[in-house]
Amino acid sequence: MPQLIAGPLFSFLISSTAIATTVAGPLATAIGYAVFAGGAFLASTLLAPDKPEVPKPDDGSYNLKQSVPSLAYVLGTTKKGGDYAFLEEKSGTAYHIIVWAGHRISGFVQHYLHDDKVTLDGDGDVAAIGGKYSEDAVRILTRVGVNASSAYSDVVTKFPTIWNNNCRGDGLASVLMRVRTAKSEDYLDVFPNQMPEHSAVGNGALLYDPRKDSTQGGSGSHRYENPSTWEFSKNIALMRLWHLCHPVGGKMSYTNMYLPDWINAATICDQNVTNRSGGTEKRYNGGFWFRASNDPIEVGRVMDEAAEMVVYQRADGKIGVHAGEYVAPDITLNAVNTHSIRVDKNKRRSATVLGVRGRYVNTAKDYITEDAAIYGDPYGDVDDSTERTKTFENALIQSHNHCQRKQKLVYTRANARKVSIVADYTADDVRNVPYRRFVTVHYPSRGLVNATVEITSSVSIDLRNMRISFSGILVDSDLYAFNAATEEGVPGESVEPLPDDGVPDPVDFAATIETEVVSGGATAAFILATWDFEDDTLTYELEYDRTSGSTGVQSVFSNAGDTQVRSGYLVDGEEYKCRLRAYGGGSKSDWTDYIFLTATADPVAPGAVTSVSATPGSGQATFQWTAPNSANYFACRIYINTVNNFGTSTLSATEYGPPSAVDNRTVVGLAAGTKYAWLVSINPSGVEGTAVATGSFVVT
Repeated sequence: MPQLIAGPLFSFLISSTAIATTVAGPLATAIGYAVFAGGAFLASTLLAPDKPEVPKPDDGSYNLKQSVPSLAYVLGTTKKGGDYAFLEEKSGTAYHIIVWAGHRISGFVQHYLHDDKVTLDGDGDVAAIGGKYSEDAVRILTRVGVNASSAYSDVVTKFPTIWNNNCRGDGLASVLMRVRTAKSEDYLDVFPNQMPEHSAVGNGALLYDPRKDSTQGGSGSHRYENPSTWEFSKNIALMRLWHLCHPVGGKMSYTNMYLPDWINAATICDQNVTNRSGGTEKRYNGGFWFRASNDPIEVGRVMDEAAEMVVYQRADGKIGVHAGEYVAPDITLNAVNTHSIRVDKNKRRSATVLGVRGRYVNTAKDYITEDAAIYGDPYGDVDDSTERTKTFENALIQSHNHCQRKQKLVYTRANARKVSIVADYTADDVRNVPYRRFVTVHYPSRGLVNATVEITSSVSIDLRNMRISFSGILVDSDLYAFNAATEEGVPGESVEPLPDDGVPDPVDFAATIETEVVSGGATAAFILATWDFEDDTLTYELEYDRTSGSTGVQSVFSNAGDTQVRSGYLVDGEEYKCRLRAYGGGSKSDWTDYIFLTATADPVAPGAVTSVSATPGSGQATFQWTAPNSANYFACRIYINTVNNFGTSTLSATEYGPPSAVDNRTVVGLAAGTKYAWLVSINPSGVEGTAVATGSFVVT
């Protein structure tokens, strides 16, 4: 039964479309390739499932993991993720091979890991951003998709049984992202968002430019039959020409293109226009991406809409294009050659558009889609039956000025007077209407005096009655005029993501030596660290060590929300260094600077030594003293100087002994001459008593 239905349907579609192809006029964007491809294509699209729409810019913000994804094509400059071709791990290192585009590209401009712009060194290693991606955790290598590429040697070496030198990826622009695991204690600092997600800004396909082809009236070495002569471009007309002649688009030949039209369209696209800041930019340039599975009609519509182009078939069968410019009409329709005319003033309040909203891709803000300023005044009429606004959005448009110019055109066309005309096909020049975008209509009785009509529908030809019919809107010759200084609005502020500052560093970190009595009545010293309160979810690590390094680094952790922590007991009299950092959410802050402290379990100085004397000799001197009757006496220090100044004297020896004992010490290696000495008692914490001078003596 389906065959019985399909048979007559196919027959009808083929015959009717063949007639339309023969007599087709300017093709509206919505018609696209349907007329070119013939009835068979139209019938197949009616019976086949709908193809996916052209992806929005935000759709490329992640990498796709599936068995056999449809190839991605990139035109102009855009930001997108890629499609996984390989993902394996060995010895703690993951290897990701991601296909960014299914064709040769000009090159990669900027790499991203998640939302972080990253910088690569000469080896492809990602420079750390604070603690992120530190210690060469991520390496990025690329291939631009030349016809004879090379395999990624790291992957071949690690996985020779499943990936060898024949796995080159010819004609595929790809990325190898190698990710090394981090220490468990550093993992969330190095990879705070877990495994990195790669995306990149890249310059897409190389395009043929007939303006640079000396064999087609241009000047240069471009040849449409030799893609190696092509160059990268953001020119939308050149993108459209490429798409019409590519297997994922119109599947046509460049010999079927009327290249003078395309040369003019490309020139219009590259005209300089002034934006609201006073700078210049190209009239119709941009960038976007799509998949081979996307509807080629829809892909073509995006390009036609962005550059104000109308693709049509000429009388000689070649494919021409009306560029996004006003062309003075050379055909006039009047009461003599017009059978009927209907004018719609388009003043119904329910259909009036008061404002046009627009959305565009902001390349200055990492290619996010933003709202443009509203063109018009959507609040100018409070009648609820009024269609207040239209919304314009095109994935190819990458500047606010470009979007505003398109919004003005949408506004103008939505509110323009509409006309429908049936004319005499045999009258002079009327049969050329299908190959024009603008015509003049002079019909004073209907209020049209040398009025310019932009044809907005396909042109129908009735050869039986020798009539031609079409619809359009009334426009002025300044249709494309745009004064950015007065007409381009200021876009609203977009939400700026706050930078990830990570765990906050400790504030007002301080450390002191404190003491407490332990078992047996002895006194022990410890470090007490304090800081300002930040958040009750944070914990803090105090790290301390002898400056001599003899005991190794030790750490203690606070409870969450505390503002102090203490160390273990210290070796009395030793100098220590300590520092602090915060922990939160599995990550940590930077360390504070070191604070240096000396452990002092007993802060009370012992009594001074007594009965001091110095007996000089040859290159030496013998010192004698009586230790004080202090329970905390520990030793006597001997300071020597060549002048009578204790402040600049040098510690020459330390003699340990019990309290109240008579003790002595011989210091050798002294230079001949007059010397001065001071004997100082100390307790076990190194706290000194009063210095006692020996007086001068002469070493021989």
